[in-house]
Amino acid sequence: MNLRQFKYFISVVEAGNMTRAAEQLHVAQTALGMQIRQIEEDLGVTLLIRHSRGVEPTKAGKLLHAKALAILKSVEEIRYEVSRCDREDSEPIRLGTTPALMPIVGPELVIHVREHIPQILLSLVEEMSHVLVDTLIRGELDFILCYDIPDLPHLSRTPLFQDDLVLVTLPGPRKGEPITFAEALDECLAMPEPGDTVRNAVTRAARELGLELQIDYEVRSVSAMKTMVKRGAVASILPYFSVMDEVRNGALDARPIIRPAVRRTLFLASSTQRPPFRNEAGLSGAIRSSLKGVTEALGPLCHPL
Repeated sequence: MNLRQFKYFISVVEAGNMTRAAEQLHVAQTALGMQIRQIEEDLGVTLLIRHSRGVEPTKAGKLLHAKALAILKSVEEIRYEVSRCDREDSEPIRLGTTPALMPIVGPELVIHVREHIPQILLSLVEEMSHVLVDTLIRGELDFILCYDIPDLPHLSRTPLFQDDLVLVTLPGPRKGEPITFAEALDECLAMPEPGDTVRNAVTRAARELGLELQIDYEVRSVSAMKTMVKRGAVASILPYFSVMDEVRNGALDARPIIRPAVRRTLFLASSTQRPPFRNEAGLSGAIRSSLKGVTEALGPLCHPL
């Protein structure tokens, strides 16, 4: 048995359903089931009772669940204490955020922490939101700043603001004018891959209205999407702050989407299974301060929470 298997087993027990647990862990259901069977074979006992509604732990499964929780908590305490024993005055913190936010928030945050909270040794990691959630669950990050974080066991989420997505095109006669969501879907669209929060928000809005979402190009890179739009090949639905420089210099146009607005929520999240950091409140304040430029740039597209 290993720590990852413990985490998988805990998620299955608390979700009560293999499919739901696999979705929360961002792993294939077959791979998750194989890990659970390996634990059962290793221990020589049945840990889960499978039925039509999902799964529930046996007596042995309940015992393993309690022990696994205690083990993971001890591991986090060990990591926390050992990482600080040689540098009692310093506190390493690992923060993950998205590629769109990193160039805007990252430099401001690093400067603010260095000037006002020098005892924090801040490490920044850049990844897509859904990848950051999985990394936080595995204990490889201490905090994540990203969008639409699901409500999962052992995660603490603080909503910061919501922002409305925009249709990004070349400047034209309707420059800056609002466009309905249905009209935006009629464009030739380049969008991020499935799992990305922008793609999820657009997919969810289309489903709620009974509209067909046709993606002509799947592109993971925001910079690549912007290049395609500049060449007149496509339009894209993106957060405004990812294109605000190009909009200001006239290279691109951003049209607010209405009826309905397509909106995401930015969260700051951490694990509840680790001891609190001494400078946690200071870091939270630094993050909020670093986001001021983003919220000001968004203007009416921003909805503070």
